[in-house]
Amino acid sequence: MKENQWPIAKEGLPFLIPMALLTLIFIGIGHKVLMVLGILGTLFIAFFFRNPKRKIPTLDHIILSPADGRIIHVGECEEGRFLNQKALRVSIFMSLFDVHINRAPVSGEILQRSYHPGRFSIASHEKASLFNEQNAFVMETEDRFRILLVQIAGFVARRIVCYPKAGDKLRMGEIFGMIRFGSRVDLYLPPEVQPIVRVGQHVKGGESIIGYRL
Repeated sequence: MKENQWPIAKEGLPFLIPMALLTLIFIGIGHKVLMVLGILGTLFIAFFFRNPKRKIPTLDHIILSPADGRIIHVGECEEGRFLNQKALRVSIFMSLFDVHINRAPVSGEILQRSYHPGRFSIASHEKASLFNEQNAFVMETEDRFRILLVQIAGFVARRIVCYPKAGDKLRMGEIFGMIRFGSRVDLYLPPEVQPIVRVGQHVKGGESIIGYRL
């Protein structure tokens, strides 16, 4: 897949361009209050859809964070929908102020992709992983290391974006999608993975190391 090099995610342009044009109109008519509100709105949209460059680590046997945000869960669970085995689940909550672009935690092929409509409850709640709108895909590396990644919509989020389909390949750290306006990503890993993150820690997508393959 072709990497997006623009400083703003393309999903933000339908919001950014109209707001910027409206702000220019306010400037042209000299309405100071609307002008200030328009500038603030334009800056917020640009900030939310920002696409900062990331330095992708090149170490062996690492799993990268798929998202920017705060770690809200690290622990073993029984993953019965896709992997059908015990797994290590790492949950990352993305606030309105985090970068919302998602990146591949490993290099590999998308084996399966599944979208499920659902609720839009607060993404940090535990039950959000079961009942909220979500998009999931199973990814496998060349040496048969298999993971599950789930994008979960939040209270404000109303659209999950995921570019690849089954059969596509991603490079570690490559952008694969985003979730608009507050959301969460759950990463399910084989239980033998050694995590190095803790609850409350802030991570960066495509740059922070979640754990190591043993």
